Amino acid sequence: MKVMSRAVRGLLLVAAPFALVSPALAQEPAAQTAIPQVPAPKAVQSEGEVPWLYEGSDVPVDREWLFGKMDNGLRYAVRRNGVPPNQVSIRVRVDAGSLHERDHEQGYAHLLEHMLFRESKYLGQAEAIAAWQRLGATFGSDANAETSPTHTAYKLDIPDIDRAKLSESFKLLSGMIREPVINGANVDAERPIVLAEKRERGGAAQRIAELTRQTFFAGQRLSTRSPIGTIETLEGATGPKVRDFYERWYRPENTVIVVAGDADPLVLAGLVEQWFGDWQGTGEAGVAPAFGDPVAPEGTQRAAGSGWPIGEIAVAVEPDLPRNLTYAVMRPWRKVQDTIVYNEGLLLDAVAQAIINRRLEERARAGGSYLYAQAQQDDVSRSADMTFVTFAPLTNDWKAALVDVRSVIQDAINSEPTQEEIDREVAEFEVAFVNAVETASVEAGSRQADNLVNAVDIRETIASSQTVLDVFQGMQDRFNPQEVLARTKSLFEGDVVRSVYVTPAIGEADSGALKLALASEIASDSSARLAASSISFDELPPVGEAGTIVSETTLEVLDIEQIDFANGVKALIWANSAEPGRVTVRVRFGAGYRAFDAQSAVYAPLGEMALVGSGLGELGQNEIDRLATGRKLGFDFAINDAVFTFTAQTRSSDVEDQLYLFAAKLGMPRWDADPVIRAKAAAELSYSTFSTSPGGVINRDLEYLATDKDPRFATPDPEALKGVTPEGFRKVWEPLLRQGPVEVLVFGEFDRDAIVEKLRTTFGALEPAQPIAPEIAARIPAFPQDTEEPTVLKHRGDANQAAAVLSWRSGGGMARIRESRQLEILVQVFNNRLLEALREKAGASYSPQVFSDWPADLPGGGTITAFAQFEPDFVPIFFAEAERIAKGLATNPPTPDELDRVTEPLSQQIRRASTGNQFWLYNIEGATSDPRRSSMLRSLLIDFSQTSTQNMRFLADRYFGQGAPLKLAVIPEGQELAALPADYVPSALPEPAPAVPAAPAAEVIGR
Repeated sequence: MKVMSRAVRGLLLVAAPFALVSPALAQEPAAQTAIPQVPAPKAVQSEGEVPWLYEGSDVPVDREWLFGKMDNGLRYAVRRNGVPPNQVSIRVRVDAGSLHERDHEQGYAHLLEHMLFRESKYLGQAEAIAAWQRLGATFGSDANAETSPTHTAYKLDIPDIDRAKLSESFKLLSGMIREPVINGANVDAERPIVLAEKRERGGAAQRIAELTRQTFFAGQRLSTRSPIGTIETLEGATGPKVRDFYERWYRPENTVIVVAGDADPLVLAGLVEQWFGDWQGTGEAGVAPAFGDPVAPEGTQRAAGSGWPIGEIAVAVEPDLPRNLTYAVMRPWRKVQDTIVYNEGLLLDAVAQAIINRRLEERARAGGSYLYAQAQQDDVSRSADMTFVTFAPLTNDWKAALVDVRSVIQDAINSEPTQEEIDREVAEFEVAFVNAVETASVEAGSRQADNLVNAVDIRETIASSQTVLDVFQGMQDRFNPQEVLARTKSLFEGDVVRSVYVTPAIGEADSGALKLALASEIASDSSARLAASSISFDELPPVGEAGTIVSETTLEVLDIEQIDFANGVKALIWANSAEPGRVTVRVRFGAGYRAFDAQSAVYAPLGEMALVGSGLGELGQNEIDRLATGRKLGFDFAINDAVFTFTAQTRSSDVEDQLYLFAAKLGMPRWDADPVIRAKAAAELSYSTFSTSPGGVINRDLEYLATDKDPRFATPDPEALKGVTPEGFRKVWEPLLRQGPVEVLVFGEFDRDAIVEKLRTTFGALEPAQPIAPEIAARIPAFPQDTEEPTVLKHRGDANQAAAVLSWRSGGGMARIRESRQLEILVQVFNNRLLEALREKAGASYSPQVFSDWPADLPGGGTITAFAQFEPDFVPIFFAEAERIAKGLATNPPTPDELDRVTEPLSQQIRRASTGNQFWLYNIEGATSDPRRSSMLRSLLIDFSQTSTQNMRFLADRYFGQGAPLKLAVIPEGQELAALPADYVPSALPEPAPAVPAAPAAEVIGR
């Protein structure tokens, strides 16, 4: 069960998005399509049988699932789910991961995952990506796979499903799973892609991950098995060797198929049986190896006081990584009897951990010696039951930080928590479980399928959200100090304790010193215990005098209402029942990045980290936490191109309190110093981590370079952070919270009249906002002019890692928003061509990407960016290939099939997303200032789903043919940028389409 893991209008096609909310349209079968016959399933387990997932359990069966077990041993679970409408999510889980590999096979499970997409019975060489795109699936999100130490899972989300597409999907998938083409040629073709993936994951972070795995799981199989494998074993892979691994493990008795989607469960079960019922394994079946247990080294003595047997210890020096210390109390993993009593124990564990973590956070907020700390129990890869403690020391005095963290935990082990502390955490869990019940009808089928796959992996059951709530509410008498203390003690008892400390400084620590520090007795520190009494919203002062409504109108889309207040605040509200119990609130205000200049720029990223934590009114961060007890409230803050936003997803019963919080932050902000100090420390500690990989350097500097070194987009370095003070933070941010215009959006299930009244007493009560000065409004990011030669930056990661970027100037604003949508089609075609050239043909890069950024709130400043990682010598080839492909989009425009492979997934993304409120909120926000946002919704679907060769040629010429892109290369320190090889030969392109003269903009864009 693992309860803790886990307005239809008669419009023409041009107004298609509005029709998307019509269930009739979503369910309508394709006309003139022959419906394939699906045989009735024979292996469905009857209600009188215990479903295979629930054997040995008393957890109530979730009857929404239909379970089956076939004669060949394959098990399946299917259910109807209409979220989003007309989609089916298919998961195929094979009980074989890296822990099942022999020594010479390391990496084979993952390599085989790639191979199944390379070629199979119904799909030729490299045809899988295109095939799933033609069915409307986006590669990488709708069509993907994963390999873990314990399993390999194939994931497909097929939109706009009908019986023909459903049958075709099962057919293609069955060919991939049952009859992949495994030969030397395909191994040789896929090996460089896997090696590229391994290379891109390298660097300091990967070294630490490897060291941590080897240390914590010393003596166990997991210590020597990573899903990515080793260079030696991958280079030694051959067709017969990989085939041998496949035959041992890819067998029906090792396979579970899970399907959740908008279809009759009996049809889904019938399709599973039709395409997999006669599958028989070949060769000798594999026998799962023992994963081993965590065992203390021979002769290990138990530490005084704690009683811990201290095992393996590692200290790693990584000059570019911040200090981080993790220790783990380890116990053997055993398959459990997944009973209600067992799950009650998990809930007690969760409450115990929540109390500890809240105390650790309180200690950090109060000026502790660490930036953050957390305790968490986890079952890792069916290899160990572990309680992790992780923290980041603020200075090189890691011993003091370790004492601080351990003393807080020791207090939790030694003394009972108060009932008030327990009640506070129980209230937090209850609101989460109640919310899950309230929103169960809108839980996505893909999530339900993933949850069941996870349950199979951890050898437990699943439960409905109502069952979870019933179990929780039925054990209230167990949430008492005695039982919570007992579970706390058990969390920190184990067979061995292991630890890894990462430091940037040589000589700061060694394994002996760390072992001694862990073995030492520790005193309890009760100072972090919290007063848990809640604070009522009724006790809080009003934001101001209730405002006056001056206008109430209805937009031309979906009956969304606009409410205007006398103080200039404007609200867009849409009360609907599309997502029961759920409400999304967003507040837009101010000028966003335009508000900053060279002097204040350093405070922008610190604001994203510290503005919310600095409090409001008489409430600091701890008081806000107490205020939120038993409620689902959020407070996400973001700085966008031209506006600041507060966003929260809340419940129908809590939305009024959510509005008060947001309005109070604008109307009566507080300026506590500690959150600013912590944010500054975090920024200082993390800055050097950007240098550990080429991708990190690009994340640090690309936006700065692409805006012609605009200081607003520079990542603050330690020198810039030196001058940061809480007083300076307030001086910058206080006037920004008073800037308008202010727009509030409330979308979801709520009482319309109650929300209008709450808006009147919160946002309507604010003082009128200050207008944005013209010189600030005019700040549009520039684009560098001198881009003929590449900018070369250096990283301090692995010597075989490099990355490069090409970035072209595009546009922005609503005046040409339809052009931006058509541009997205072109960019996706570019992405497919780059993927074909660099990954499928050259095997040089694992995941090259092309993406477009078109700021809707600014009349310019957009970019199109192509990015990839590879070996350093490939950088000039990337520049040549990416530029050739970009320019070729005008002279060699996309073929009809290329366009179909892009427009079908894009249109399906829109259709699926349009069933939720956040889609409409995202597309309508800003409409109170720019009414074009609502009118342009009418063409949204058609703009993304229909285009022409003329449009593509015109856009390619406009954006790729008129100016040189910014070129950025990131190579290792000590190396120089390579030259383009003399024997370089451009990749082959598809056959060019018939020449079509480029049409002028008026004939192409905006139709």
